[in-house]
Amino acid sequence: MKLAIAAIGKPGRGPEATLASDYAARATAAGRVLGLGPLDLIDLEPRKTGKAPEAELLLAAADGAHLIACDERGKTYSSRAFADHIATLRDRGERRLVFVIGGADGLDAGVLAAAGSTLAFGPQTWPHALARAMLAEQLYRAVTILAGSPYHRD
Repeated sequence: MKLAIAAIGKPGRGPEATLASDYAARATAAGRVLGLGPLDLIDLEPRKTGKAPEAELLLAAADGAHLIACDERGKTYSSRAFADHIATLRDRGERRLVFVIGGADGLDAGVLAAAGSTLAFGPQTWPHALARAMLAEQLYRAVTILAGSPYHRD
């Protein structure tokens, strides 16, 4: 099952972008034997401002995939439960998961309606570049949990 993080905006060249890329590469390498990956990072730049133009890009990036909306009102998971959710989606035959991160104003209602799942990072507000890195790390952690690696310790 292929994995992707589609996010509005470009993360730049800072440490957050480097961190997200590093964890995406790690998740890709670790997930091969499990049928998970690659983990692609998709940066989307709308030509117009607002949730509707962002929604068009996010929905197009997730076309045909199980869309997981990153939203403050989404479901929170422990790392192990997150890994189990991904495994369940893989085992039921999903071929592609796309996690979407909206712009500064959040996700359009149409994206939330199209989502098969939701994910929250907790009640705090996080910068978009950092949210990408945190999500890429959690995907790497999920892959290593599913592989039985000692990376995650309970």
